[in-house]
Amino acid sequence: MALSVLAAPISYQTVMAAKPDQTGKHEVSIRILGTTDIHTNIYNYDYYKDAETLEFGLAKTATLIKEARAEVKNTLLFDNGDLIQGNPLGDYKARVNKLEKGELHPVFQAMKQLDYDAATVGNHEFNYGLEFLDEVLDDAPMPYVNANVYKDDHDNDPSNDEHYFKPYTILKKKVVDDRGKTQVIKVGVVGAVAPQITQWDKAHLAGKVTTKDIVKSVEAQIPKMKKDGADLIIALAHSGIGDAEVNELEENATYDLTKVEGIDAIISGHSHSTFPGNYRNLSGVDTEKGTINGVPVVMAGSWGSHLGVIDLKIVKEEGKWVVKNSEAELRAIYDQTTKTSLAEPDNEILEAVKKAHEETLNYVRQPVGATKADIHSYFALAQDDPSIQIVTNAQKWYVERKVKGTPDENLPILSAGAPFKAGGGSNYTYIPAGTIAIKNVADLYLYPNTIATVKITGADVKEWLEMSAGQFNQIDPTSDKEQPLINRSYPAYNFDVMDGVTYQIDVTEPAKYDRNGNLVNAEANRIKNLQYNGQPIDLEQEFLVATNNYRAGGNFPGVRNQTAVEMYPDENRQAIIDYIQEQQTIDPSADGNWTFAPVAYEVEVVFESSLNAQNATSPDSGIKFMGEATNESGKYSMKLPVAESQLVWK
Repeated sequence: MALSVLAAPISYQTVMAAKPDQTGKHEVSIRILGTTDIHTNIYNYDYYKDAETLEFGLAKTATLIKEARAEVKNTLLFDNGDLIQGNPLGDYKARVNKLEKGELHPVFQAMKQLDYDAATVGNHEFNYGLEFLDEVLDDAPMPYVNANVYKDDHDNDPSNDEHYFKPYTILKKKVVDDRGKTQVIKVGVVGAVAPQITQWDKAHLAGKVTTKDIVKSVEAQIPKMKKDGADLIIALAHSGIGDAEVNELEENATYDLTKVEGIDAIISGHSHSTFPGNYRNLSGVDTEKGTINGVPVVMAGSWGSHLGVIDLKIVKEEGKWVVKNSEAELRAIYDQTTKTSLAEPDNEILEAVKKAHEETLNYVRQPVGATKADIHSYFALAQDDPSIQIVTNAQKWYVERKVKGTPDENLPILSAGAPFKAGGGSNYTYIPAGTIAIKNVADLYLYPNTIATVKITGADVKEWLEMSAGQFNQIDPTSDKEQPLINRSYPAYNFDVMDGVTYQIDVTEPAKYDRNGNLVNAEANRIKNLQYNGQPIDLEQEFLVATNNYRAGGNFPGVRNQTAVEMYPDENRQAIIDYIQEQQTIDPSADGNWTFAPVAYEVEVVFESSLNAQNATSPDSGIKFMGEATNESGKYSMKLPVAESQLVWK
């Protein structure tokens, strides 16, 4: 009989020690880099001022990209759209020396040097039309994805599922794990753009494409990407962050995307803002980690001002890669506080685009006419402004010629224009007296919009102006303290001045509409004494308003009640050039058709503009320079007009 030997009990620790160490066995660190809203700013050069700049340009961002790559083993690089339009170089390749078949667009000549992994389209990609966009993307050195732009089937069928672009791509990425071993990660990349492109570029897109909701479109692609083996999913959302409220077809839907299961990281954009940094007050935002509802998000400003950096740590568990930790940050090319450069331009990028850059310089320096006095937009939000006056004059001049011999010939023509550059720091237009060149006209009118007209009533004119008047804060007429005049959250391009009528803006009343055109104070009445030809406007009379395709195709109060829209093929900028060439020498004086309504008390309001604006103040303007403010801006004050017949002494 054999002796039995009783084995010692085996502990759980002993068993686990005998197994291969699972902790960190397949741990991989991946860095995701993102650019957005470059707007053709490849060189660190301001074509409007015809001078180098420290503050923007992909050539400078490229230096940060190379530095960020050198710090880690595994990186991916994406662009989030609004790439081919935005400055004279973009216009030059679209309108003047037009891109030829097979020719690589200058933005891709630069980006090819940086080896981008994928990209998506922004809303401004559609500004030059689909034919041009198709030609540009045909030679793109990286795949383009978009999930919410569809081919128009002309049947208004909501089930239409024929995408205009490839909705997503799967990138097979070789990476090195923490033990030095090579792994293969499949990265799914999906894109989306603000669905309002069909309104903003209606002339180019009507009957050709339709758009659907960003969140629903992206969400529908995730199971497909998973089925195709995606281990990670990155969303390229050319959409602002927005807010916690969910609405169908939202323009700014990134916040909502962070709640979609399966998305591991988001590169956002469109609103030219920054994250991490802004949006601190939104629920679920962790600015330290750069996450929203636990998902890492970057929004890298605009014009190459920042590089978005997302670091993911992933681990393989039960055969699947899982994100264990994530952090997001922005890296700036320029320090706004110290006014110092944080990155030198990359010579490889400069060399790649040198020919197109030099051709653009020759183009923008061509003269078109002359001006008798300086033209600037320093005070465009505080008083009637010459930089807007020239635009509205040119638009009216253009439309008058177009409607001759048509049923609209005898309709009164009004003209609406807004300041595109009316902020502090360097965000202003300045054209000295003398020669006006193409670069100056491009500075007056930044976008390649085309002329359009809408037919509306006098009542609609008032609602249009009520919307525009949201530019101002509500002022307390009884306060003896200085009060900020400008609503900083309201975009200056929505402050339409309507020439052809006269009116006053009563800032002691609340705004009738919010920045998105939603009615918030139904009884508000900021627009006072609205007159046409010196008489109170007839609310039922028809008017033809000259504007641009963006406004005419949008949902602006007043505009949305139009009974007819006419889209013309010529750009607003070209109309301004033609107008100046015919006039030869222009007088840039504003006609003062709008003012602030008088108040009972003497009230002082303050606003910011460029420090250079102090040289344009005069006793007649009523505007005084008070000293430096923030970000190279100056602080200015003015007193609202006082109605002497109603004067009440404090």
